[in-house]
Amino acid sequence: MILRPAAERGHASHGWLDSWHSFSFADYHDPAHTHFGPLRVINEDRVSAGQGFGTHAHADMEIISYVLEGELAHKDSMGTGSVIRPGDVQRMSAGRGVRHSEFNYSSAQLVHFLQIWIIPDVRGIAPEYEQRNYAAADKRGRLRLVASGDGAEDSLRIHQDARMYAGLFDDDEQARHTLEAGRLGYVQVARGSLELNGQRLQPGDGAMLTDEPLIDLRNGRDAEVLVFDLPSG
Repeated sequence: MILRPAAERGHASHGWLDSWHSFSFADYHDPAHTHFGPLRVINEDRVSAGQGFGTHAHADMEIISYVLEGELAHKDSMGTGSVIRPGDVQRMSAGRGVRHSEFNYSSAQLVHFLQIWIIPDVRGIAPEYEQRNYAAADKRGRLRLVASGDGAEDSLRIHQDARMYAGLFDDDEQARHTLEAGRLGYVQVARGSLELNGQRLQPGDGAMLTDEPLIDLRNGRDAEVLVFDLPSG
């Protein structure tokens, strides 16, 4: 298990945007952290009220937005428009090309969210959009599957043999996830703190697991965590 401490991530501050990059992104390049399996981006973004990312293009990437607080407005060239709030998870498969914008929907509060990119196992498909809400009760003291390659358990369907789970942990709540031989695990603490395999992780910390059979989460303190089960190729 290799830790990725929050303070060692790449950082960009643009006044209206405060962004922390777990992997190389934009002007931040770290040869030791370009991706982990097909997991390419985890950006923790805080966007000021009324501000956001103007229309821009993506291609051949699975893009997942996970809102922690506030409201994120999305509009794209597929004709989709939505507001993403805490509990919502959005998936956009860019495929052969899509243009979209993301703005803080509020004129008074910031929006705090994680943007995740996963490299797909297929290229050039028609772009797709999907959004679902996962209630806090479904994530409390357990890992709720929110994205997967087969759409199991009413999860968002991504074009990659990867699974993304979300969980909330406090006090004596705990969960275990078994990694099959040859699979990679990545854990990202979205907020709060908890123990991963006996190691205390703080807000924004991540951990890369290789040749580890088990992800053991316990002793949380208002923790919200994302767990990725990934192919090694």
